[in-house]
Amino acid sequence: MLIPAALLLANLIAFILFGLDKRRARMGLRRLSERSLLLWALVGGTPGAFLGRHVFRHKTRKQPFSTLLWLIAAAQATSITLWRLL
Repeated sequence: MLIPAALLLANLIAFILFGLDKRRARMGLRRLSERSLLLWALVGGTPGAFLGRHVFRHKTRKQPFSTLLWLIAAAQATSITLWRLL
């Protein structure tokens, strides 16, 4: 029960941070670091990060950010698959 709640929270935070960063970009304010956005994806917020990218149209063409986000998603999918096989 604790893990699903933590994953839900990580996804919610990742989604909100993408929206916040997009808003700050439009307002010309100091931005969130790409590292912090990727970190929230890494700790389990990958779906929220991808949803935030889509909804806010934010960091969709930015490289190497996009590649790193996809690598995180692939690593997580591989880990889940291997864990289920064992």
